[in-house]
Amino acid sequence: MWKPNEAGAPSTGPAAEHARTSPGPTAVESAARSAVTASDQAIISKGLVITGEITGSESLFIDGKIEGSINLPGNRVTVGRNGKVAASINAREIVVMGKVRGNVSATDRVDIRAEGALTGDVAAARISIEDGAFFKGGIDIRKLEPRSAAPGIAVMATHEAPKLAHS
Repeated sequence: MWKPNEAGAPSTGPAAEHARTSPGPTAVESAARSAVTASDQAIISKGLVITGEITGSESLFIDGKIEGSINLPGNRVTVGRNGKVAASINAREIVVMGKVRGNVSATDRVDIRAEGALTGDVAAARISIEDGAFFKGGIDIRKLEPRSAAPGIAVMATHEAPKLAHS
């Protein structure tokens, strides 16, 4: 690793090193990455394989391979073109440009892009499936509940069965 106090060391930082060793991102990946600033998003690059549980408090861009579960409530999970995910995903927003096998749950929306493939059930307030995308599974559209309503009242109202008269 380069340190500023080393004599004769190159003056390139990690960003320049990454740009030099990897080909430029596609327009779709650039758009996905520019939506969230670099300091607010973690990146799992093409060569990485992770098995297990991922949790945290920042958005995630996946171009590698993940197996297990991803739990990032309140954040965005983007599966890049090279990304292969065999995991359940729970996040505020989920964008699929690669391959996902597993159930996904989003408090806001799920977006399956033209080059994306999702095999599994989706639970979200909104879903978008572009032409050319692959999807196999069930969809559960969840309405956003108003924050002023008491949760106990909503549960009681939804579980009451109508009374039928027998004659």
